[in-house]
Amino acid sequence: MRSPNTLFKIRGMLVFFMVSLVVSGATAFPVYSELKWLLAGGTPYEGPGHDWLQQVWYGVRDTQGAYPFLFYGFDWLAFAHLVIALLFVGPYRDPVKNKWIIEWAMLTCVAVLPLALIAGPIRGIPWYHIVVDCCFGIFGLIPLALLRHWIRQLEAVR
Repeated sequence: MRSPNTLFKIRGMLVFFMVSLVVSGATAFPVYSELKWLLAGGTPYEGPGHDWLQQVWYGVRDTQGAYPFLFYGFDWLAFAHLVIALLFVGPYRDPVKNKWIIEWAMLTCVAVLPLALIAGPIRGIPWYHIVVDCCFGIFGLIPLALLRHWIRQLEAVR
């Protein structure tokens, strides 16, 4: 019977996806200190996109000095990632019953593309950063598509 192995794969991938969401969200909390460390640390970053990161750092630094309350929005962004990660507890407990969550997540990954491609240029985001943002949606589809496939296998066995 393939069911226990399939359930193990599903749960493992869900844990991976949830941890990825948590890590991704947690990086929004310390945006000021992260950029300060990255660009002004002992060995500052000078690779691809350095000029863009430098510009972002100036904006973050100046905003922190004059309007630190705006970073409350970053706190909510991080919180949203944590809450979305909790949503996947449902499929972890009962993948077949909660497969709609995987399908919803796949739709949200697809929705990243128009958001990045429309809002990015409006906000003056460089094209290479827009591509990076699009990759989050595209690469997010990979584990979700595997999950949907495995859940369908599990459903067929049951």
